[in-house]
Amino acid sequence: MVSSTEYGSHTWDLLLTVDHQHEDVAKQLVVQVTGDLHVGGLMLKLVEKIEIAQDWSDYAFWWEQKKCWLLKTHWTLDKCGVQADAKLIFTTQHKMLRLRLPNMKTVRLKVSFSSMVFRAVSDICKMLNIRRSEELSLLKQSEGTLKKKKKKDKNSKEPATEDILNLCDSPVSSGLPANPGLYSKTMTPIYDPTSGSLASSTITWFSDASLAEQNCSILALSHPTCSPEMLAEMYQPRTLADKAKLNAGWLDSSRSLMEQGVLEEEQLLLRFKYYTFFDLNPKYDAVRINQIYEQARWAILLEEIDCTEEEMLIFAALQAQYHVSKLSLSSETQDSTCESEVDEVEAALSNLEVTLEGGNKNNILEDITDIPKLADNLKLIRPKKLALKAIKTYWFVFRDTSISYFKNKESAQGEPIEKLNLKGCEVVPDVNVAAKKFGIKLLIPVADGMNEVYLRCDNEDQYARWMAACVLASKGRTMADSSYQPEVQKILSFLQMKNWTMCSQAASEPENVDMKPECFVSPRYTKKFKSKQLTARILEAHQNVSQMSLVDAKLRFIQAWQSLPEFGLSYYIVRFKGSKKDDVLGVSYNRLIRIDMATGDPITTWRFSNMKQWNVNWEIRQVAIEFDQNVSIAFTCLSADCKIIHEYIGGYIFLSTRSKDQNETLDEELFHKLTGGQE
Repeated sequence: MVSSTEYGSHTWDLLLTVDHQHEDVAKQLVVQVTGDLHVGGLMLKLVEKIEIAQDWSDYAFWWEQKKCWLLKTHWTLDKCGVQADAKLIFTTQHKMLRLRLPNMKTVRLKVSFSSMVFRAVSDICKMLNIRRSEELSLLKQSEGTLKKKKKKDKNSKEPATEDILNLCDSPVSSGLPANPGLYSKTMTPIYDPTSGSLASSTITWFSDASLAEQNCSILALSHPTCSPEMLAEMYQPRTLADKAKLNAGWLDSSRSLMEQGVLEEEQLLLRFKYYTFFDLNPKYDAVRINQIYEQARWAILLEEIDCTEEEMLIFAALQAQYHVSKLSLSSETQDSTCESEVDEVEAALSNLEVTLEGGNKNNILEDITDIPKLADNLKLIRPKKLALKAIKTYWFVFRDTSISYFKNKESAQGEPIEKLNLKGCEVVPDVNVAAKKFGIKLLIPVADGMNEVYLRCDNEDQYARWMAACVLASKGRTMADSSYQPEVQKILSFLQMKNWTMCSQAASEPENVDMKPECFVSPRYTKKFKSKQLTARILEAHQNVSQMSLVDAKLRFIQAWQSLPEFGLSYYIVRFKGSKKDDVLGVSYNRLIRIDMATGDPITTWRFSNMKQWNVNWEIRQVAIEFDQNVSIAFTCLSADCKIIHEYIGGYIFLSTRSKDQNETLDEELFHKLTGGQE
């Protein structure tokens, strides 16, 4: 028998690998240790044995077999479970990483490989001056999205060197803490709200940092230089299954880069993962607005999101605003200096007005005593499988979150023919301004799926009022909500952009404009129209946006993107419990949608607001969710790890807790509690 004292003092050899650049010093060293030696003591012993005078503060032990960091330096080797066969590597925590931004530019910077991805993304965003880092994450491109590009590359010459913005000298990338003042209102770099460039007052103190003026230009200003050849080389999803591949590679926010197999100098994508863009302010968010705009632009060009021909031309016109404005911008720079002060005051007053309106959001007295209603003659269309669509005019009344319809206005005092509750329904625009078609498609959840109903309005104004009411009702809100009137105005402004009139000069002389229309539309439309036709149609659509500033054009582009029916949906292939076939699950900021994989039609919608709890059975990798009224669903994810969907749901619920009253520091613990799961 051996006493506990003798056992505790027993020493053994531990082989350690040191990741250093000194060729004349051995990289593997044997250190004699005991089980009660703490990790910090092991570091000290190792450094003394190496005998190299350098800063070792960024070094830590990486346990190769268990794929984990030993960051708790006060823990003993016994507590960590380290034994003589452990392969420990003494390496730096901050390593070089290449990030492809939404604008397709690549930046190279030092990132913590030992911090959770959520914290690492926060540090990256501080370097790039992007506020609200919780909306972004890191994505590893899946093999399926790279296959097409690899085939193309065999026959094409690779560029000699890629244009990479090197930010490896910034304080955060060197392993030092980021300046917390970067997020304060007094120290945040200020941008010109018209052009998006750095304000002159900011450049004087900001030019020594990693984001110097020329670097800011790359990140905050748009450079639309894509070509049809470039688009052809990129992955373009054709089906819902293809779209599901785009979302398979999100990294786990609760684990470090090293734990997820990311290598030094590897390229990852930095993307907006959550489509809830909070508190966008052109004065502070030029980089953020530009990167959101670029992500939207590429999603439309690569047909990751569907839009009509009319909408595609609007997106093209807003992109063309950059092209057309280049010449006029340089000549107007001097004139705009004196106007910028006035614009800033107007913007401040506008922000104050919005803030005051927002403060009235929960006006209880108004909600109780004066809930508005709509009443109009509308056409009702019910699709029939074996017959033509039945179109009839009825008297419709919209009250609270429900639509009732009657035979005529006189019979509105009696019982309605039918009452449709819109809470939790899908609202899809069915509009063609040129053809004077203003339709609203409603997909209303019923026991056996979705009840499909079409409403047809007579004009733009009627459509905007009813569409806004339907959108709010689907979220469980009434027209008394303060967001109703802004929603009406947003819809009207979008319709106004579609309702362009032909400019004779632009139409007759498109060849006088140096424009490559193929840069502004998806390949489907470059095949459909000749180059001159496209140029004429884009310039025609451009008439309604020609007076916008560059930043306004970006914001309007983002707004138009947000109004598309498929906006914000991330797709995954799943198998529901009890089902014999695969379905597609769409995850949005406020709901989950079950979609038929063959037809693309929504089957059922579940709102997060009705969700009571969700969890994961990690043994069988099954996500289970419980909703109100004893509704429960369970599914396994086939196109990605179930942890990704679990994190999406928790992440959107976390983001819904944000408010302008809070400071911009995040409750990181709450995020991990909602998204981490318990494996």
